[in-house]
Amino acid sequence: MSDDLNWLSARGMVRRFADGRLSPVDVLDATLARLHAVNPVLNAVCLLDEPQGRRMAAESAERWRSRTPLGPLDGVPIAIKDTAHVAGWPTRIGSHATPITPSSEDTPGVARLREAGAVFFCKTTTPEFGWKGITHGPLTGITRNPWDTSRTPGGSSGGSASLVAAGVVPLATGGDGGGSIRIPAAFSGVFGLKPSYGVVPNFPGPMGTLAVYGGLSRDVADSALLLNVLTRPDARDSFAIPYRGLDYLDYLDGLDGGVAGLRIAWSPDLGFPKADPAVVAAMQPALDALAKAGADVQRVALDLSGARPALEVIWGASHAALVRDFDGAQLAALDPGLLRLVISAQNISAIELQAAYAGMRALSQTMHAFHRDYDLLLTPTVPITAFAAGVDTPDSTRFPQWYDWTPLTWPFNLTRQPAASVPCGFVEGLPIGLQIVGPMFAEPNIFRASRCVERACATGARPGL
Repeated sequence: MSDDLNWLSARGMVRRFADGRLSPVDVLDATLARLHAVNPVLNAVCLLDEPQGRRMAAESAERWRSRTPLGPLDGVPIAIKDTAHVAGWPTRIGSHATPITPSSEDTPGVARLREAGAVFFCKTTTPEFGWKGITHGPLTGITRNPWDTSRTPGGSSGGSASLVAAGVVPLATGGDGGGSIRIPAAFSGVFGLKPSYGVVPNFPGPMGTLAVYGGLSRDVADSALLLNVLTRPDARDSFAIPYRGLDYLDYLDGLDGGVAGLRIAWSPDLGFPKADPAVVAAMQPALDALAKAGADVQRVALDLSGARPALEVIWGASHAALVRDFDGAQLAALDPGLLRLVISAQNISAIELQAAYAGMRALSQTMHAFHRDYDLLLTPTVPITAFAAGVDTPDSTRFPQWYDWTPLTWPFNLTRQPAASVPCGFVEGLPIGLQIVGPMFAEPNIFRASRCVERACATGARPGL
């Protein structure tokens, strides 16, 4: 019974809460049991608050008994990435330099989840200040991949992806400033969506329009449900777009015809010669499924490799700004790779930074023009499979920086476009993901295409952990 509960979707949980077949208390018991079984190996949790989780689950159970649920996630356990504020919990962001004092308010996305009745019981690991595409650092150590615990789950939302993949929670939150939702989704075999900038209200940060709030799930429909909640308005974000009241689950109806007529482009590399041929070849069943469902899928020559200098400057300047007030002891305690990054960024001039932003705008204009001809763009999410846990790059000669081994995700942070990673099989036993990119605010089409791929490529396999 407990194992069955661990693999229920969020939607399945809520249906059972509504008809009285299941209690949120039972689900949390199963969640905590599974967490205690797998986390000693995965190291995906940096804060555990069982008493709060039990209080929230009991309160939800009472609401369901009285038929007064707060919202569509009432009683569902959700893991919160430790880059977000949760009132009453500290926000460490993977760093010794951050305070241990509790946050006084929720991040907008967390506030929406609380209002919807979600159950909070833990925060998940992230590299220090989310600076790289894997999850390990000096504060929390090494987080591991449930499919192969010698490998990384990706990052920076690696703790969240690991818990979802391992059957601890159906949903977990994440943030994506360069691929931090999509990279771990691909490496860990789960679904992750980076929404268009402004769709999900968030606190502004030093990364400007690069970073957005979102989440990870084991299936596409759960992420559509999550986005319904996260998009609700919050006056604290003056850059958020006006609330549109969309029900993203509605766009998953009529699955067989959901992509019929869409013009879909496929690029295996976006002009970055980094792709593992086995990863590219394994994308073919997903491409075939979309074509069979009526989409017009065409291979294109799209070269975005010229955007790397803009990303490098903006990324370095953003993280240098994060630590600008640190004293010598705080700087010395940083992840060595992060320290090298901020030192290298100290001399970035205002002219260089403005030139990088001009490059970002030019890339955005390029993709805006591209999408006049194509409704969606497909790429591998990451051109390689998960590599050894605890290292920043699988090959420092071929991939000097994290953004060299994941060059297919960060261009769409620069352009602010929505992009998802949907599981599409395995290469030598390790999960891989297909990235589906749309023009601004095209989340409905991304969900349709993702669901088509999910139906064609789902294996039902679970990690052996």
